Amino acid sequence: MDPAGTSLGEPLEKLAAAASLLQWPLPRERDEAVCYEAVRVIDALLVRVARGRGALDIAIAEGLDALCVGDRVLRLGYAGIGDYARERLGIAASTAHKMVRLARGLRERALLRAAVRAGEVSVRRAEAVLPVARGEAEAGWVARARCETVRALKAAARDCGHLQPEDEEQWTHIRMQVPPDVRPVVDEAMALAGKLLGAAAPRWQRLEALCEEYLGGAELVEGTGAAAPPFSNRDLLEPAKEWLEKESAQWAFLDEPQPVEAPSIDPAATFDPRLLDSELRRLANLRDRWDEVFGHLAMLFRAVDGWRRASFASFEHYCTERLGMAERAVAQRIALERRLYDLPVLREAMRERRISYEKARLIARYADGSCASEWIERAARMTCVGLRRELQSAEEAQMCARGELDVHLPRRLVGLVALAVQAARKAVGHHVSNGECLGIIARHFVEVWKPALAERSSVQKEVLERDDGLCRAPGCSRAAAHVHHVVYRSAGGTDDPGNLVSLCAAHHLHGVHMGYVRVRGKAPDALQWQLGMR
Repeated sequence: MDPAGTSLGEPLEKLAAAASLLQWPLPRERDEAVCYEAVRVIDALLVRVARGRGALDIAIAEGLDALCVGDRVLRLGYAGIGDYARERLGIAASTAHKMVRLARGLRERALLRAAVRAGEVSVRRAEAVLPVARGEAEAGWVARARCETVRALKAAARDCGHLQPEDEEQWTHIRMQVPPDVRPVVDEAMALAGKLLGAAAPRWQRLEALCEEYLGGAELVEGTGAAAPPFSNRDLLEPAKEWLEKESAQWAFLDEPQPVEAPSIDPAATFDPRLLDSELRRLANLRDRWDEVFGHLAMLFRAVDGWRRASFASFEHYCTERLGMAERAVAQRIALERRLYDLPVLREAMRERRISYEKARLIARYADGSCASEWIERAARMTCVGLRRELQSAEEAQMCARGELDVHLPRRLVGLVALAVQAARKAVGHHVSNGECLGIIARHFVEVWKPALAERSSVQKEVLERDDGLCRAPGCSRAAAHVHHVVYRSAGGTDDPGNLVSLCAAHHLHGVHMGYVRVRGKAPDALQWQLGMR
């Protein structure tokens, strides 16, 4: 056993030294034989780094799962495991939730868990057989997972009548020019949607609500009703994947490194949130070091079309089968690595541990070179969720100045937005721009929901509006549900807004009143917080 990943440091140093010899950008090379050899070298390093990083992910997943028991995460001052992982470990909330789901599934399957921890079965293979590896059938499925591909395992599970979980959500952007006279009603409708869905609802969910409300009472354009989903490119790739797997004997010509065993967390630490937090932060710091080498190698591999030269059907095919990771996770790390070359101050801040990976990803996405240093300094003093909100607010202000609406949304919703725009255009009876159609949709939403959401003015309502309807506990991403008296009324506290702060139910009822969170000072800007008091 490897306690807290102590033995993973030595191989990392060797792999990092080898990876540093491959500089970015790679020199142009016309000789295909040299290119193929370069791909084999990069792949050999990348797979080893991916396995070391994956072993740490398994250990962190089990630690997060242990932290979810009872009120352990609340005792550290966080309302949920996603907020804890983002703020303390620098791991995205969605990634943390996926880790916990995997750990819980493995906890019920001892043989599969042992194979995954030993590095004999990748996470993607484990996820493929989780629905069927139960009871007496578990041993057989674990044996297959050791030697078959993810594609073959998924197909076999489907043949047994078990549906596979959905692949990673595909995201895209839509951008509209919104006329100045239309912008106020759009902003009002989006704010009302926030009241309806919760202040923490992202813009894409609010836009979805606007479009669904409008389509609920609109006459659809002929021929634009519900239709069967289009044939996916992934479906076209399935035969190619199967052929390549058989033709290459599951890529027997590529180097096959030894499995990497997942480190273990001290069992005693799983019962003490503070010790568990310490172990998880140690593992997360080590994961960050592995991740930096991984990002560099993954960027080089995709730049030379390594997946094609290594006989994979797509980059997604390579990530799934060779690295045991989701394509989106690898693509995000590559995107950050490219930005780090444009923003060297951001790389330096990450190496010096002044900002976490998640904060760096946010700054790389929203900030440019002229203001990166300023955002880094601010990020060091802020929570990750606070940084995200400020960056998004700055981006929205810039879009307003340009007269644009830019929404990052799941690809499945693009058709919904297009259908609502078409319905609005039909209602007008002549061609109008997409931005004007959005104004019609927004106006309808305001007419329907503004009277329904009207509330009598009160001190509580004023405080919630002052705090943007969000929980003000540090690191919390939830909408506020309650207003808390900083100085309790039983201790002489008043209903003055300076003595009131917005909190989610978890932080109010369990955090503050159970003694895990303490707040002093004057709202909204002079509050002092202490998390994890007991």
